[in-house]
Amino acid sequence: MTEPSKRSTVYFEPEVHQALRLKAAHTHRSVSDLVNEAVRRILFEDQEDLAAYADRVSEPEMTYEALLNDLKAHGKI
Repeated sequence: MTEPSKRSTVYFEPEVHQALRLKAAHTHRSVSDLVNEAVRRILFEDQEDLAAYADRVSEPEMTYEALLNDLKAHGKI
């Protein structure tokens, strides 16, 4: 059994609200569906970023100056 949807009040800038309404009408979806999808994507990106950070936490640190020198030495800048 799925949990019922939760209600929340969100205040959009007028231009954003208009764009959402137009997209919803154009795609035959509700504004709620569009907002839920956008939030899911953002949360998934955050999850990916955290996983990438966890994977790289054991890598040695490099100063900004050392990074620039390395990029220059390899012809990247």
